[in-house]
Amino acid sequence: MTSVSPGPSFPPQDWTVADLLEYFGDVPSERVRMVPTPGTATEHDLLETEARTGRICELIDGVLVEKPMGWYESVLAVALGRFLGNYLEQNPRGLLSGEAGFLRTVSGRTRAPDVAFVTWERIGSHSPRRQKILPVPPDLAIEIVSEGNTPAEMDRKLREYFAAGVRLVWYIDASTRTAMSYTGPDQGEPLHEDGLLTGGDVLPGFELSLRALFAAAEDVGAGPDPPAQS
Repeated sequence: MTSVSPGPSFPPQDWTVADLLEYFGDVPSERVRMVPTPGTATEHDLLETEARTGRICELIDGVLVEKPMGWYESVLAVALGRFLGNYLEQNPRGLLSGEAGFLRTVSGRTRAPDVAFVTWERIGSHSPRRQKILPVPPDLAIEIVSEGNTPAEMDRKLREYFAAGVRLVWYIDASTRTAMSYTGPDQGEPLHEDGLLTGGDVLPGFELSLRALFAAAEDVGAGPDPPAQS
């Protein structure tokens, strides 16, 4: 499909539902919300939908698109956040957000990475306590790839992240126990289970093996020490 620049008349009047789904990366139809009418949704609608339904969506060119997130993928995101949080306790460079942490990327789009890190420099004067949606992109965006995600969707999101100024992107595939670490839209390093997620210039000195991440999500013995028994 020829690319279309979003604007006041998006989506084009001659588009079908199939055209709209293809535009978003061949996402399943059940993930595209028809209320508000595609092309008219706002950030207010994004927040209201989450509050009313408990479902996390992303706002893409005036359309609410639900994020697929299974229980295990959420467990992985929390485990990864714990490792990153431990690093940030010793290196207080910024803040982490979880799967409902909305951030603006490029114009007209609000994303919610499964885990995101934003430096204090980028947060600037935007007080986190007053923000329902942080008006800046993250420095590190992490997506736990779910069965409901499509390759075209993830490629589109990757390019959008870097166009917005994201510096590092990790895609973690729970089904294959692999990951991709990107420093640019066409600069990705594949990682297998013995590979290391490294923070590069974004989180200097941070290293985490995929094996340790999956162990923390699956094996109680690999997690933090249990509380002492009285």
